[in-house]
Amino acid sequence: MADPSSADAFVLAVDPAAPPPALAGAVVAIGNFDGVHRGHAAVIKRAEALATRVGAPCAVLTFEPHPSDFFRGPNTIFRLTPLEAKARAFKRLGLDGMIVVTFNEALARLPAEEFVVEILLRRLGVRAVVAGYDFHFGAGRTGTPAFLKEAGARHGFEVEIVERIPADTTDHREAASSTATRAALESGDVEHAAQLLGHPFSILGKVIEGQKLGRTIGFPTTNLAPDPSCRLRHGIYAVRVDVGGRLYDGVANYGRRPTFDNGPALLEAYLFDFSSDIYGEMIEVFFIGWIRGEAKFASVDALIAQIRQDALRAKEILHARSQGDAAS
Repeated sequence: MADPSSADAFVLAVDPAAPPPALAGAVVAIGNFDGVHRGHAAVIKRAEALATRVGAPCAVLTFEPHPSDFFRGPNTIFRLTPLEAKARAFKRLGLDGMIVVTFNEALARLPAEEFVVEILLRRLGVRAVVAGYDFHFGAGRTGTPAFLKEAGARHGFEVEIVERIPADTTDHREAASSTATRAALESGDVEHAAQLLGHPFSILGKVIEGQKLGRTIGFPTTNLAPDPSCRLRHGIYAVRVDVGGRLYDGVANYGRRPTFDNGPALLEAYLFDFSSDIYGEMIEVFFIGWIRGEAKFASVDALIAQIRQDALRAKEILHARSQGDAAS
């Protein structure tokens, strides 16, 4: 498989009419993979193992927009990993590429057998397919895991179906799922979300210029405009921020700044021991712990005093997490 340290090794193919040369005869993991949670990781690991066994490239086949957004309108679903974040996650896992098929009316009406023949065989030339136990495809979701295995036997490609993967929580009956993760994030419980995902929830984006209010009160922030579908609970979080491959600790506010303007939702991260100008750069903010809900303060001085306390609390949370990681 591809070297994940090489950006050029990862292929992003959108609606290919024929198999991309680097991914011809690939083992393909199929699904929406929103969040790239533990269940998704199990499907991908199975695909990687199969690709290694047969000496083939390994890629993911996914769909944009999310089917829920197609059927019910944009931003219906809280996207845990929009397209660019999803590609970054797959590249980090060392996959050879990601194939994106546009989910439109034609695809929604495509019978399951035609999906196999047109998409998997003619346009992608798959060697094998790996999917989760709950994957369905084709018009009316008539393409079941059992149908996919039977179609593979008829058309000459291998199919593996991955069983249900429980979340890494005290309740092992809870399946790792994007739905459960969204619910956790909407309540601000980023620690439970991380257990469900198998990694911290993150927001990826380019640094934008804000109103620079943080500079005026001694806490300059790095600002991101989140995906419009994001429904993370507004509040203050302990975070780690990837800037150019280096991680910085910090404290972040996700919300509407009620003390100042109550404007559109914005992610504002104050990075400890950091002073570089990174406007326009792509960064990734990892949410480690919840501190408090967003609030309106009677004065700027009261806000400053609270931010100091928030920063101290963030450092405590991040230190405890580092100690826990070192012990595990």
